[in-house]
Amino acid sequence: MASFGKHFKIDLNRGKSKPAAIKVGNFYRITVLTERLVRLEYSKTGVFNDGITDLVMNRDFDVPKFTVEEDEKYLVITTSYFSLQYIKDYPFKGPSFAPDTNLKIKLLNTDKIWYYGHPEARNFLGSAVSLDNLKGMGVKLEKGLYSTDGFVSIEDKKPLIVNDLGLLTKPSDEYQDIYVFMYKRDFGLCLKDYFTLTGFPLLIPRYALGIWWYRDKIYSFDDTKHLVNTFSNNEIPLSILLLGEFWHEKDFNNVNLYKSGYTFNKKLFPEPKEFVDYMHERGIRVGIQLDPTEGIRKEEESFQSFIDEMGLKNVDVVPFNAFDKMFIINYFEQIVNKLTALDIDFFWVDYKKDLPSLRALNYYHIQDFKQNEYKRPLLLSRNTLVAAHRNGILYSGETKVGWNTLKYLPFYNANASNIGLSWWSHDVGGFKDGVEDAELYMRYVQFATFSPIFRFSAKRGVYYKREPWRWDYKTYNIVKYYTQLRMKFLPYLYTEAYKYASKGIPLIQPLYYSYPETYDELNLQSEYYFGSELFVCPITAPQDSVMNRSVKKMFLPDGVWYDFKTGKKFMGGKRYVTFYKDEDYPVFVRAGGIIPLANITTNYNYCDNPERLDIHIFPGKNNTYNLYEDDGITRLYEQGYYILTSIDYNYMQNNYTVIIHPLEGKTAIIPNTRDYRIIFRNTKQADKVEVFINNEDISSTAKCDIQGNDFVVLVPAVDTTKQLTVNCSGKDIEIDAGRIINEDINSIINDLKISTSLKEEIAKIAFGSMDIKQKRIAIKKLKLKGLDQKFIRMFMKLYDYLAEI
Repeated sequence: MASFGKHFKIDLNRGKSKPAAIKVGNFYRITVLTERLVRLEYSKTGVFNDGITDLVMNRDFDVPKFTVEEDEKYLVITTSYFSLQYIKDYPFKGPSFAPDTNLKIKLLNTDKIWYYGHPEARNFLGSAVSLDNLKGMGVKLEKGLYSTDGFVSIEDKKPLIVNDLGLLTKPSDEYQDIYVFMYKRDFGLCLKDYFTLTGFPLLIPRYALGIWWYRDKIYSFDDTKHLVNTFSNNEIPLSILLLGEFWHEKDFNNVNLYKSGYTFNKKLFPEPKEFVDYMHERGIRVGIQLDPTEGIRKEEESFQSFIDEMGLKNVDVVPFNAFDKMFIINYFEQIVNKLTALDIDFFWVDYKKDLPSLRALNYYHIQDFKQNEYKRPLLLSRNTLVAAHRNGILYSGETKVGWNTLKYLPFYNANASNIGLSWWSHDVGGFKDGVEDAELYMRYVQFATFSPIFRFSAKRGVYYKREPWRWDYKTYNIVKYYTQLRMKFLPYLYTEAYKYASKGIPLIQPLYYSYPETYDELNLQSEYYFGSELFVCPITAPQDSVMNRSVKKMFLPDGVWYDFKTGKKFMGGKRYVTFYKDEDYPVFVRAGGIIPLANITTNYNYCDNPERLDIHIFPGKNNTYNLYEDDGITRLYEQGYYILTSIDYNYMQNNYTVIIHPLEGKTAIIPNTRDYRIIFRNTKQADKVEVFINNEDISSTAKCDIQGNDFVVLVPAVDTTKQLTVNCSGKDIEIDAGRIINEDINSIINDLKISTSLKEEIAKIAFGSMDIKQKRIAIKKLKLKGLDQKFIRMFMKLYDYLAEI
């Protein structure tokens, strides 16, 4: 008989709240978990659940401050955020919770009141199971936590309960188990309470933030070798190779049969371990699809041992059952763990039949991973809608190729933060149907560069072009630039992933968190903060074909912002109309922003902690950024094997100081020495540069350079256990590179395919002192001088845009 692994067990005592936080009656129990979070239970039997469920992993909160007023009829509980009033013996059988009658919670210092059955109509919603059925603009979204009412409730309805063996069971009876968050405008604290209750997100492996590749096609080992070499020869990074259903034994005469499989097809992969090792040697991780819908068939190598352990005889198939104890035990011990032994990095659980089984399956996979400290848990899975932030990375399904899909994705990603989700993975370029279009493909890649997960993907078919080298030279070069940029961003992205896993701060936050009134503005719904330093306004529509620019209407939050690529300065709290060429993308850095990037010149598959760091620093404000690093693949960080490196920026207009030093953890995690390039953006040559290691002046070893509008200080071979200080000073060294609309217009005129003499005429009008109405008239008159009507219409449209701001 198989011995069930102890690693499935969890501490069930975490499900019990402290007695001092509880008020209980014959049929009700009310628990104050935090000053913002209260649990409401009603049971007809008077029996309440202290067990761990697949939603709730912890109720053992510190007892918050609250007061209680109580008599035989009334109960009033008050915290600094809310006042709960409960009528114990409302005139009907039993003291249950009833809509808008016997239970109300007032949000203090507001006119807002939550009651049982409240419609919560101001909820901004959260996410969906997938985007498989996305048509036009949107899918049905489930309720989220963010509401302009300042409160929200979630019900642990039909939970899966963890038993003493660590297995999930379905409850024998139903009762009311509701968690009400009363947070006013403190949504960050609401998320913290939610994650403390349900479990914090996984810290995903560092390689998961790189470039993924998936094609729904039959690959052999030789095919994958050729694929990897082609990526390398074209200087396109590759971090993950994801294999679909064709890696395992299958009837290739009918590919729709046998979607379930667990044994490598030996004709395609004669030595599976050799295949995995080959990829690992090249810095590429391997994920494989598992879909257990069809159960375990007799063709599997482990079938006999599986049915022997199950006590079965004379069967050809064992049906999948996530709630059968012996099936689950043997599914992992006889099937999954033999794949893990091949050093497969993670699984893509593509089970679509029913959500409760998927919830159970994901839970077991994560727990199974945790048995090994050298294998950090990671899954790619569809959204289970219940604490899905603990599953790893969410697969959005087979999306359609088209601008409508791309237009929806930024909003969808940002809105997912309302229910604590960050790691959505979409098909870069779209998965199926539609028209293969170079501009759409480029904009997908740029969006993916500034998205949680970057995964190329497409359906079987000769004419789906996801390989960058299959496009024209211009498209290929733009895509190469952005895929390489994505890999350079790993130090920043991994630090933000750590903040999400440890503090519950989503990687993506929508603009409407700061400006709720923008939620209904279609042009602004897609804007989002990307980590602590960046703000992205994605391009999701085709360019103006005459202007040869993408026209972007956008709003920037309060403060000062800089275009990441050009350094152009934008004053926040304003609306803009901007014009972008194919190679450009609207990504902005706040004043004082600190962006640590890996300095990669070769081996773009490299995901480890870099030996060379480029630290981009933008002027205007003091700032500190704590760079997080660990080994990126194991759970040893939980034992203190990580390093936080503080990057302090002290700004004065003519004097900049950067101090880099280890702050916390073990320095052995990172290289013993590191080359630092401090890139002071929008800065002239400094008159004086001083560099110190601890208190030792090493200014003579530093190399200084001007690159465009940036001043670069290179300090080689810095001992990472010591403090590096770089000070730059001089008169008027800051470049005020403000964004000037006339520069944009001049660039557009310069690229128009019209005679040079007409360009001169247009420039006189465009940059003259006339108002917009007069400029319209003057442009129209140029028809008499031969200006084509399509260019006249273009300028009319351009002045329409400018009139809006």
